[in-house]
Amino acid sequence: MTVDIAKLRPLIELLREGGVLEFEHESDGEKIRIVRGYPQPAQAAPVYAASYAPAPPAAGAAPAAAGGGAGATPSVAPESSADSDDVTSPFVGTFYRAPSPDVPSFVEVGTVVRPGQTMCIVEAMKLMNEIESEVSGIVTEVYAQNGKPVEFGQKLFRIKKT
Repeated sequence: MTVDIAKLRPLIELLREGGVLEFEHESDGEKIRIVRGYPQPAQAAPVYAASYAPAPPAAGAAPAAAGGGAGATPSVAPESSADSDDVTSPFVGTFYRAPSPDVPSFVEVGTVVRPGQTMCIVEAMKLMNEIESEVSGIVTEVYAQNGKPVEFGQKLFRIKKT
């Protein structure tokens, strides 16, 4: 079978625009498979601790000491909905904070993001789908845990708009 790259370019562009990392099609005995991005590891991805903001103190309670000790993760108190945007999962799948276990996460609490910037990957039906920020801002929360299932509409991140 001879592959006409000129005919595949529009398909590849469409997959790139849609954030699809892997595509396979078979018709009349001919099979096309397109894979872009990082290869997926054979082993399970390591689990990273998600950052959660502590519950607000009860009225009259003294604030907790800053710093939090060893292993503390930075967090910011939740903002009002006008000041922030929640990134939610567009479908059921498995949440990954990084393209592979041996590279840093796409974003962390405190990361400045811009529209179109990849924040994570949600694997659904063996397809790796990049989830992108729709707003400019600073990541203040990471709700989902790496390598764990997520549901449609589940909060993944909170971004304080800038």
